[in-house]
Amino acid sequence: MESESAVTTCYRHPKVESHVRCTRCDRYICPGCMREAAVGHQCVECVKEGAKSVRQARTAFGGRISTVPVVTYVLIGLNVLAYLAELLRSSVVDRFEMLGAGLVGTDGAHYLWQAAHTPDYHPEGVVDGEWYRLLTGAFLHMPPTEGTFGIAHIVMNMFALWNIGRIVETQLGRVRYLSLYLLSALGGSVLVLLIAPDEATVGASGAIFGLGAAYYVMARRLGADMGNVNRFMAGLLIWLLISAGLTSWQGHLGGLLAGGVVTAAFAYAPRDHRRAPIQATVCVGLLTLLVVLAVLKVSALRSGAV
Repeated sequence: MESESAVTTCYRHPKVESHVRCTRCDRYICPGCMREAAVGHQCVECVKEGAKSVRQARTAFGGRISTVPVVTYVLIGLNVLAYLAELLRSSVVDRFEMLGAGLVGTDGAHYLWQAAHTPDYHPEGVVDGEWYRLLTGAFLHMPPTEGTFGIAHIVMNMFALWNIGRIVETQLGRVRYLSLYLLSALGGSVLVLLIAPDEATVGASGAIFGLGAAYYVMARRLGADMGNVNRFMAGLLIWLLISAGLTSWQGHLGGLLAGGVVTAAFAYAPRDHRRAPIQATVCVGLLTLLVVLAVLKVSALRSGAV
């Protein structure tokens, strides 16, 4: 039995005398190991163990709360780095732009796709197994000296990503936001492949249209004032119509539709233990659908069925 006059020491620092016990594990703790608790003090280990049992705050759509839109910053950085690579080496665009099917001649010129071609031409694009183009094209933009917009293309897209991306990321959380962005970009590329496989396209517009759809769906789900939201969507749809004559409307529409589907799953999944599995299932299901559609289209192009 312990004597009342015995010297008690901290369980973590045996050489430090202590007369205070942790209110949770009842072990002696020194001032350096004391942590304020609702009643008395707790030791470092008990505080850590208690933190594990505390339910982490979540956004309305199940994501972890974050105040810094890190993913948006990273996406903007990747787009800018890709643009700098284009300026340093123009061949980057030809190598990584979204192109469903095309031919390259021995003279280095690009030609429209024909399933039956002579040995003087060789395929290029997704039809030649370059599947990465479905995503890499979404990180490239028109060079300064080409296209309708030139450098304004990346400036406009990055400005839109900066403004709307931060809002959507804060609401969804980083993982869901990144899933939305990439699936929207992929949805835009797949629709380009299905409708206009011989058109070379670049730009983050498909992904940004997906974020626009997310902004609208989330606002409705949260019961926000729809006045400003409706005006934003009206502008987005007007631009979709204008883009039919200037840029790839297929990419814009594909991103809009994919973004709407993904965000609907995020917004309307039950708020219980089923929420995360349902959200993940919809994302995986959409990814599977897009891959299957792309594979079927490529198969048809190779066989000359289209």
